Amino acid sequence: MTTSTAPAPRAAHPVPSDRPVVIVDGYSNASALVSAFAAAGHPAVHVLSTAEPRPAMIPPRAEDYRESLVCPDASAFEATVARLAALAPVAVVAGQEPGVPLADALAERLGLPGNGTALSAARRDKFRMIEALRAAGIRCAEQFKADTAEAVVGWARARADYPVVVKPLSSASSDNVYICHDEAEVESAAHRVLAGTSMFAERNTEVLVQSFLPGTEYCVDSVSADGHSFVAAVWEYEKNVVDGGRKIYDRDVLRDPDAEPVPALVAYVRRVLDALGIRHGASHAEVIMTPQGPALVEVGARFNGAMQPDFYDHVLGTNPAALVARALLEPEDFARRFGGRVYRPRLAAAVYESPTALDGVVDSVDESVVDRIAALPTVHSVVVRSAPGRRIRPTVDLLSSPLRLFMAGADQEELRRDREVVDTLKDRVYRLR
Repeated sequence: MTTSTAPAPRAAHPVPSDRPVVIVDGYSNASALVSAFAAAGHPAVHVLSTAEPRPAMIPPRAEDYRESLVCPDASAFEATVARLAALAPVAVVAGQEPGVPLADALAERLGLPGNGTALSAARRDKFRMIEALRAAGIRCAEQFKADTAEAVVGWARARADYPVVVKPLSSASSDNVYICHDEAEVESAAHRVLAGTSMFAERNTEVLVQSFLPGTEYCVDSVSADGHSFVAAVWEYEKNVVDGGRKIYDRDVLRDPDAEPVPALVAYVRRVLDALGIRHGASHAEVIMTPQGPALVEVGARFNGAMQPDFYDHVLGTNPAALVARALLEPEDFARRFGGRVYRPRLAAAVYESPTALDGVVDSVDESVVDRIAALPTVHSVVVRSAPGRRIRPTVDLLSSPLRLFMAGADQEELRRDREVVDTLKDRVYRLR
């Protein structure tokens, strides 16, 4: 396996610099794509895939975009295509997970590099995703989906092998994911999923149940140009189990690309990308290293929602947003310089999702405590996720973690020492009413 320090992309100019990039659903850290394409001379146009922004996600920043369009359904698609065609865009990119299907469709209609629509559903629907892997002979979970809790319980009963995992067909951030050890837990979890909506504000009309994959979970972040993929990072997920059998994220730890099981994970994910037709742009795969080998949890055709460009630049020498711009603007150069290669860390790194037991409405944020955390030697940056007037609750999933810390240092022991200090301060960040 070849490694690369992955130098930052140069300004790319085989195409006129006034041609825009189209970003679909520019939620969360998609502003990094705006900056990356702007550095190469291309402004951004935004397309929203719903009539209104999705309430559970950090909304796109209007000031980032030269123009904004709304394409909430098929009736608006042709008009959106016509307007974008008039702008002659250089690329279409999904800003975050909900925008993947529309980005696929727009790129296909505009004749731009993309992953096509044939497998779009398999890149969003977790049941179809795993079935596509099964058809390709790739190791994956056993599974079943249904629109009633009773049917899901029936599958688990017939299988008689616990635990099993119950979750929505299409969500993210460990939203409504339950590890169930008996029929009663399966029934309760299935009812909770079917009674709710995903984090993308989509009604859960079906529920997915899968065989439990024992082992450690990793994420593999890649960027591709015409099927030539560069693995930008592999992170190990450290998780804790909370009441109700739910696992919550604790730390994402950057792994040595030469140490096991990273080479096996990389080889496996490249097969997954081929099976799901992810040939262009970013991907974020979550994989369990089971005793039998890697097995996919899910993969998104977009970059990691926790990706902070300057942190990645600091630790890895480049970042996925910059790599996406290069892959789409200079695909031949990207394939030559990055295809088939993997990252080389400059520092030990981790992302800490700080939990809380606090329950109440935030009155204020104590900036002096935030400053004390930020001043720790290995703390690169602190993301304060709540604000005055917002409700804060005990952590049960990634979305309810009140602080995210990006940490880098000489080794993981140094990071763990500073994390222990953070744990003595974290619940003092927020003052509650």
